[in-house]
Amino acid sequence: MIDPKKNGWFSHAEGQLFLAERGGAVVGRISAHLDTLALTMPRAQGFGPGAGFWGMFEAEDSDTARLLIERAEQWLREKGMDRAIGPVSLSVWEEPGLLTKGHDHPPTVMMGHHRPEYQGWIEAAGYQPVKQLMTYELDITQDFPPIVQRIIKSGERNDRIVIRKVDKSKFDQEAAIILAILNDAWSDNWGFVPLTQPEIDDVGKKLKPIVFEDLIMIAELDGEPVAFMITLPDLNEAIKPLGGSLLPFGWAKLLWWLRKPKAKTMRVPLMGVVKRLQSSRMASQLAFMMIEYIRRAAVRHYGASRGEIGWILDDNQGMVAIAETIESRVNKVYQVYEKTLG
Repeated sequence: MIDPKKNGWFSHAEGQLFLAERGGAVVGRISAHLDTLALTMPRAQGFGPGAGFWGMFEAEDSDTARLLIERAEQWLREKGMDRAIGPVSLSVWEEPGLLTKGHDHPPTVMMGHHRPEYQGWIEAAGYQPVKQLMTYELDITQDFPPIVQRIIKSGERNDRIVIRKVDKSKFDQEAAIILAILNDAWSDNWGFVPLTQPEIDDVGKKLKPIVFEDLIMIAELDGEPVAFMITLPDLNEAIKPLGGSLLPFGWAKLLWWLRKPKAKTMRVPLMGVVKRLQSSRMASQLAFMMIEYIRRAAVRHYGASRGEIGWILDDNQGMVAIAETIESRVNKVYQVYEKTLG
């Protein structure tokens, strides 16, 4: 993530990493960074001219936190930024927001996790809440409510609709389809910054080992791809027992898990429907169909019992409605903060 040679995000971004040391020991860290694409977005969508970021934040105590944030702000001022937004680590597509609810459950794959004290430290530095990101959890061993099942069956009778698995042998082509839908579907959302091809290429390399064809769906309407849903088995469940080391046999255990993964939790990091269909009954129908087909595969083939959808913007009424209709509940809240730099 932090290596410009391995993270395509740096093709349109720059940053500086800082460590805090006390008595020769590292006691904290922070990144300060700016994204040239974020600077071109409308300010009403959250970023825009003057918006800089900090993230990758960890601190052992409040004094360390204060000094790290001040140093990140100084770097942003030197770059001409007049607002600091954080934590965002590093891209808004990676790990945005500070965990403010849900500390009792370990993070799923590619989700941040923070000590409860951080909220007070950040707010004491003059930061105000600007946007909440939520995750929803649900029991996926249970059938969805009857109304959802009726909607799914109606879609299955519609010859215009095809829900298909991705073809991993055509990874690049499938990724391009998903990228096109994603950039269209999310373009009006708060915090939107277009995903670029270099980012997709590098993310693809990282995610390919945990991409399984029956957990990623593309929906076609009249032969045109119009929606997608990506689901990942929770890799953290396999990593945690290794205790931070691949030796002596951790690497073999991890490779075996990747070959035939079993995971209690499945995470849905991304889904989207093209803008022209949003707020339509068709959009909801396609979403429910993809969710149901992936739910069945997750339970049958991977032994999953729990789903986690997110993050979802607190004002994304369409996704909130879908999450509530399948009887999921908010289990984690991530807060993004903002401060004007004087």
